[in-house]
Amino acid sequence: MTDASDQTWWSAAEIAAAGLPDLPGTARAVQIMAKREGWANHPGKTRRRAGRGGGMEYHFSLFPTRAKVALARRRQTTASPRPSRDRDTLWADYDRKSDKAKRRSQDRLAALAEVEALELAGLTRSAAVDEVRRSRKVSEKSVWNWLSLVAGVPREDWLPHLAPRSGGGATDKVVVPEVFLEFVKSAWLTQSGPDMTAAYEWAERDAKSRGEPVPPLWKVRRVIAETVPKHIEVFKREGVMGLRRYFPHQTRSKTSMHAMEAVQGDYHKFDVFVLWPGMEAPVRVQMIAFSDIYSGKILAYRLSLTANSNTVQLCFGDLVRKYGIPYHALLDNGREFAAKVMTGGAKTRFRFKIQDDDIPGLLHLLGITVHWAQPAWGQAKPIERAFKDLCGRVAKHPAFVGAYTGNSPTAKPENYQDRAVTLSEFRQVLDQEIAAHNARRGRRSETANKRSFDEVFNDSYRQAPIRKATEEQQVLWLLTAKGVRASSKNGELSLYDNRYWSEWMYSIAGKKVVARFDPDNLHEAIRVYDLDGRYLGGAAVVQKGDFLNVDDARAHQRARNALVKATRAEAKAHKTLTDAAIAARLRAAGQSVPEGPLPEAEVVRLAVPHSKAPKGQGRSTRHVDIDAEQRLEAKIHQLKTRHQAQTEDDPEARFARAQELEVLQAEGHPMTEEQTAWLADYQTTGEYRAHARMNRALGDKDN
Repeated sequence: MTDASDQTWWSAAEIAAAGLPDLPGTARAVQIMAKREGWANHPGKTRRRAGRGGGMEYHFSLFPTRAKVALARRRQTTASPRPSRDRDTLWADYDRKSDKAKRRSQDRLAALAEVEALELAGLTRSAAVDEVRRSRKVSEKSVWNWLSLVAGVPREDWLPHLAPRSGGGATDKVVVPEVFLEFVKSAWLTQSGPDMTAAYEWAERDAKSRGEPVPPLWKVRRVIAETVPKHIEVFKREGVMGLRRYFPHQTRSKTSMHAMEAVQGDYHKFDVFVLWPGMEAPVRVQMIAFSDIYSGKILAYRLSLTANSNTVQLCFGDLVRKYGIPYHALLDNGREFAAKVMTGGAKTRFRFKIQDDDIPGLLHLLGITVHWAQPAWGQAKPIERAFKDLCGRVAKHPAFVGAYTGNSPTAKPENYQDRAVTLSEFRQVLDQEIAAHNARRGRRSETANKRSFDEVFNDSYRQAPIRKATEEQQVLWLLTAKGVRASSKNGELSLYDNRYWSEWMYSIAGKKVVARFDPDNLHEAIRVYDLDGRYLGGAAVVQKGDFLNVDDARAHQRARNALVKATRAEAKAHKTLTDAAIAARLRAAGQSVPEGPLPEAEVVRLAVPHSKAPKGQGRSTRHVDIDAEQRLEAKIHQLKTRHQAQTEDDPEARFARAQELEVLQAEGHPMTEEQTAWLADYQTTGEYRAHARMNRALGDKDN
């Protein structure tokens, strides 16, 4: 049974059982009272009871006043405040409703406010409801239903309770099978991006083949829209990059910066056919441009056929020569910017392997911090906005009518390839439009404040700390850098089939150095630096001479003779003492050193005389011939040296050595232990015996 405190419609039995004042206590008596007072004559206050038993039900507003007051008191005592969680959910549901539903809820709240006002004026609720029904042209039943919706609800929460409830219609009874829904979602949530209709038809074909029901397309669309979040749809259909585009962009402030604090560079290909010198067919030229990040002004640009590091280097040189050296550089992630000629040695994001002997890049040598833009993300490079501006003002310039190619293969104009402009014509228009781009007033950036890029840059440039480049630094970007290894013979360098050399280059023979040269004029002298960026010197090209040209040969001979003469003069400066002077000073130094006393030998070994040695006469001690001993020591040293110089594989040399040692042994001269042992071992070999027999045979024959 429904709680009496919240009950709106009452049967006769329920009224009798409620025990309310001025109401009978039996169902029969209640029916008699209802008939007597004409409750059935009040439209919308009586209704046929649904369910078993039938009978009539009466609205509580028909009760006597005392009964209604008692019932209201019961409601106040039994009503409990709704949990805050339910209240929050209720208002959240109301906030998600449409404006139309919210207006209907507000109209109902206004109607109930009128009922309350009339009741305060003295009318009964029935009379107040009847008056509101007539003034607002709604049914009396609707007003009573609205009152029942807010019965027992705090006054401040009436609005969400009065909101019309969605659902309950015939359309909500349509059920989408889970298998069918999963098929549609899986086919639709792919990066190929099929239409919902196509995914639905595929799922329909699959369901019919298995005899399963097929829900209508509109219902499938509604269910997917309600269950699949937008970010999931974007991620599955557009990938990570698509999801990033839906993420709120970051607003990066430039107000704390100043002019020339940071620059940015990128390439742009113009949609214009240009006649490039040396090219037979028209081409679309590329422009490398550098702009100031603080002001947005384009500072320098160059044109080329392709994106290459040489053009980047020359363009950056134009910027530094005119404005100074920036502190930071935001560069595109392309090869032309990441080339070692620009960033070699920089410990930053770098597509090549950094080695200790890398060619120091231009930016690294100038003390510029390199920042790499995120690949495939135009928002990371503000210069892209300037390129977009130039697309409409350069490529579509009236001077280029007929040469405009369109910005895509499907956007070709009707006069496509009617003509091509010369490079000078294109450059003239580009100069004018870039100047106009920088001078155009009314810029809306946070630093411009309706001024032009030129004005913003100039105002900050006057007060900013600008780093200027020296003449030596200017050479760094005017020339291309290439790491080469000098010839180990004379330090000569080879570049693109040309040879470069100067007298000082003997000092770099075999070393790796950095050669800076003008790629457009390889016959000019080059500048040579070490790997730390120190300038070593210049080197002129070694001119090639005709094979039969005598003058060229004589010129080469004169240059070589001049080198010999200059070297001889320079050598004199290094060797100031002659060989004779050095020898004389050494002799004098030797005579000035007195010979010290001979120390007494603590251990004495007597030499055993050979049996064949001659005996001394008259004295027990043999007279020692000093000169003979010196000659003997020289001969022993000579034999030892000769032995060391000879190879082990020479039998003749081994036998000759054995003969010499035998003579020394026979004459009683002392021998080393190594010599004695070697001779004893060698005399036991077959090689020795064979040579001895041959020697004796040849000796007897000669005699």
